[in-house]
Amino acid sequence: MTQAITIEIKRLHHGANLPLPAYATEGAAGMDVVSAEDVTLAPGGRHAVATGFALAIPDGYEIQVRPRSGLALKHGISLPNTPGTIDSDYRGELKIIMINLGDAPFVIQRGDRIAQLVAAPVQLARFAEVETLSDTARGEGGFGSTGVKAAAS
Repeated sequence: MTQAITIEIKRLHHGANLPLPAYATEGAAGMDVVSAEDVTLAPGGRHAVATGFALAIPDGYEIQVRPRSGLALKHGISLPNTPGTIDSDYRGELKIIMINLGDAPFVIQRGDRIAQLVAAPVQLARFAEVETLSDTARGEGGFGSTGVKAAAS
């Protein structure tokens, strides 16, 4: 079983009586988070949806904000910066940037599940500037250079 970290959460006044982020099932990787406001997203529209809480994420971790697959498939609702990152030093209200990629207005009501939150460790890195890079089979090929079809087995 995976060991849980503790994330401090502060409920804001407009988050009263809403459920805190929670796992829907025992095997879920993401915690469902709900809207703290009523919003209608027009087709092509975006909005930073309030959640009614702020977090204190432990050093060495981030919260990744991910779309809900059902909203994406059924309504074309997604997050334009997925996965979004909430840094451990941010203490403001968590807002979920949502976009309507569908062809009809989408109504979000206070209490609706709008996204998933995944706690993840952060691996820091530093860059070492060099004159040349090591060779690989792929080399500088990118943006479709490996093709579309899977290789035959």
